[in-house]
Amino acid sequence: MNILILGSGGREHAFAWKLSQSNKLNNLYIAPGNAGTAHPGENIPISITNFLEIKNVVIDKEVDLVVVDPEDPLVNGVHDFFLEDSDLKNVPVIGPQKLAATPEGSKEFAKEFMMRHQIPTAQYQSFTSETIEEGYQFLNSLEPPYVLKADGLAAGKGVVILNSLEEAKAELKSMLVDAKFGNASTTVIIEEFLDGIELSVFVLTDGENYKILPTAKDYKRIGEGDTGLNTGGMGAISPVPFADGAFMGKIQERIVKPTVEGLKKDNIPYKGFIFIGLIKVGDDPKVIEYNVRMGDPETEVVLPRIQNDFVDLMNAVAQNKLNEVELNIDERTATTIMTVSGGYPEAYEKGKEITGIEAIEDSIVFHAGTTLKDGRVVTNGGRVMAITSYGTNFKEALKTCYKNVEKIKFDGIKYRSDIGFDL
Repeated sequence: MNILILGSGGREHAFAWKLSQSNKLNNLYIAPGNAGTAHPGENIPISITNFLEIKNVVIDKEVDLVVVDPEDPLVNGVHDFFLEDSDLKNVPVIGPQKLAATPEGSKEFAKEFMMRHQIPTAQYQSFTSETIEEGYQFLNSLEPPYVLKADGLAAGKGVVILNSLEEAKAELKSMLVDAKFGNASTTVIIEEFLDGIELSVFVLTDGENYKILPTAKDYKRIGEGDTGLNTGGMGAISPVPFADGAFMGKIQERIVKPTVEGLKKDNIPYKGFIFIGLIKVGDDPKVIEYNVRMGDPETEVVLPRIQNDFVDLMNAVAQNKLNEVELNIDERTATTIMTVSGGYPEAYEKGKEITGIEAIEDSIVFHAGTTLKDGRVVTNGGRVMAITSYGTNFKEALKTCYKNVEKIKFDGIKYRSDIGFDL
């Protein structure tokens, strides 16, 4: 088979790494890819939202299957584009259609979906610039901290949690009136704060059947002890130690099943990955958010634990035969540490040469924000490279990660040294 992956991050490198292990694979293409994906496949420098360019690649390279993980092309309807094009309609796309991608594209849509199907989540109300006064009144009725979420896609930065009522009101104005997040904050969700510990659950579905993939926990804040600004993720651990059989049973019955059944009831066709961001409140799981893709850097610890032939798994989704697959999971723990550019998640420089990659032992290197320049690997993003390791427990796996992270060198390199501190 010839397979095309859309995307350029660590998540896509993990997909490329996993797919390339299959003897069913002939050629692997990654668009646009990064310095790491150039090894298991061929990078093609096109935009992931230019559907005509994607079509040309699919036809030119005789692509049999497309795996789409970034949210932008999904929310903008790349799957629908394939279904509606006479030349592409028979090429399976792993990734939901535009309507099915709406739970990530609109938090209000996701909240209404959860309420409709009795899926446990925080109580909420949504507001626009016309109803901002009602938003202020709703904030007055809540206890701190206050949670404000931009309705649309805001590159992972659209959620704000504040302890001060006055700051929360100012932030609401900034989002709704001053368009802090552009069109993404035309509508803002205000919801009750849920106190607990977070985890990520990933579901793979063909629209009828589903498989629950390994759990993971990621660390979003830039600073030690979960302080400072939110990032795309500084590290991750799989499995989540506190997600025991009883707790996973609650997740399956109260959240996963109603989600998959709810999509069917609402006539929302779905093929691909569902990322369910959860919080454990007491002994009960509640949904924080849906994403219509895998997470990053969680993918870098989830995929290494899946032992199935990944081409077979993607084909099972494409052919509605996921019920015929038995998922095989590595019992070991996997952990990953993300190295980032100095200044990230705010302003940072690119083009810094990266050395030490060849010295890594007993770990997997997943490139994220990297590119090739004159034969050298250089930084090309805020999150640069993830170092993933196995262990009998997360502490052992992290020890291997940190031993290898110290070998990676580039100007301004930063990483968190406390991943797993709260476990």
